[in-house]
Amino acid sequence: MAPPAWQPPIGDPRTAASVRAVSVDVLSRLRDPDVVEAAARTAPLHGRPRWTAHSTAQGASGIALAFGHLDRCLPGEGWDRVAHQHLSRAVDGTASHPVGTLGLFAGLTGVAFTTSYLARGGQRYRTLLGGIDDSLYTRIPRHLPAVTGEGLAVGTYDLVSGWTGVAAYLHSRPTGPARDRALHTVLAWLVDLSRAVDGVPAWHTPHALVTDESLRDRYRSAVANCGLAHGITGPLALLALAHADGPIGAGHTDAIRRTASWLAAHQVGDARGGAFPSVVPLGEDSGEAPPSRDAWCYGSPGVARALWLAGTALGDADLTRTAVSAMRAVLRRPVAERRIDSPGFCHGIAGLLQVTLRFAADTGDEEIGDGARRLVDQLLGEYRPEAPFGFRSVEPDGTREDRSGLLEGAAGAALALLAAVTLEPPAWDRFFLLS
Repeated sequence: MAPPAWQPPIGDPRTAASVRAVSVDVLSRLRDPDVVEAAARTAPLHGRPRWTAHSTAQGASGIALAFGHLDRCLPGEGWDRVAHQHLSRAVDGTASHPVGTLGLFAGLTGVAFTTSYLARGGQRYRTLLGGIDDSLYTRIPRHLPAVTGEGLAVGTYDLVSGWTGVAAYLHSRPTGPARDRALHTVLAWLVDLSRAVDGVPAWHTPHALVTDESLRDRYRSAVANCGLAHGITGPLALLALAHADGPIGAGHTDAIRRTASWLAAHQVGDARGGAFPSVVPLGEDSGEAPPSRDAWCYGSPGVARALWLAGTALGDADLTRTAVSAMRAVLRRPVAERRIDSPGFCHGIAGLLQVTLRFAADTGDEEIGDGARRLVDQLLGEYRPEAPFGFRSVEPDGTREDRSGLLEGAAGAALALLAAVTLEPPAWDRFFLLS
């Protein structure tokens, strides 16, 4: 008999049942859209936007995605109806707050991703999904912004807000003339973006377009962003995943190799095997940047996953070895040195766990599998049954807040725990460009 497509690292039935129980308990607390929305609207901002129902990262669309996956893991228990309630809240919310962007995390393609995930390739939501896709295809121009040597803001191309996120959704959809034209347009642009102009990455961000105040204060000139969330690592992962369908042209393969080589060359050495920076400073600030925290959004886990996908796409054993070594280095670092205190996905334990689970499944590496089990224990240690949503986010100022969303809240933590103990492949993590 063929082995299951997804083999979680926790095989002990009793332990798996305990982990699953925590996941279900956390998600059960999110089942009422009114309760979730009320809590989100009264939570402190801490620099974050208020609750937006159609946001997949922070709103009802992401909660619907979580329940859609729970229904796959535990079919017949009514979780599909709960998913539908949250998706309906997301769609209804567009009446008062129209979707003004295409971005994956808070825009049209995010709602489309959730709708497609709940539809499972069937007829359900056919009208809704068809309408979203038609709107999306007409809003993608035949020619994207010209790639010059002047650089651009990360939000133009990144996974969260930019064209990489749009392409990630398009790549998840069935082939067809309109979809294929749109995807080809964006992929070709990302291929062009990967080149260097006069020795400088075309995707660099000039100081005037850097929106992160800490980066603006630290560096006086341009930077090249290395994050999976906001940097070139996102386009690399997307180009590598799309390459499996056949390169769109001769430059596609070269773009993957060029970008992967650039990232690998900027690994920062340390006593435990190296790490990756958040950005590489350019111009007058050029030099070795400090390593980032070990998170999905920035740092070794996200970069390592993209390098693994690139090495797999190219059949390059050196790249895949670099990726595995980077993950081993993360897992060997003391927990405090990883600098990810929050349980959530973006810059927290759940994100590192999900990346580690993907590596454990792909490699069968015992050290990485052990690391995944330790991360499950660490995440379970953050479970607070007395808290409204079971997990409490650690905010930038160190305070704890009750956040429900997929990106930073309880929903993302619960999904990562489910992935560690169920045989259902965690295909939801395509949203984060991990598969």
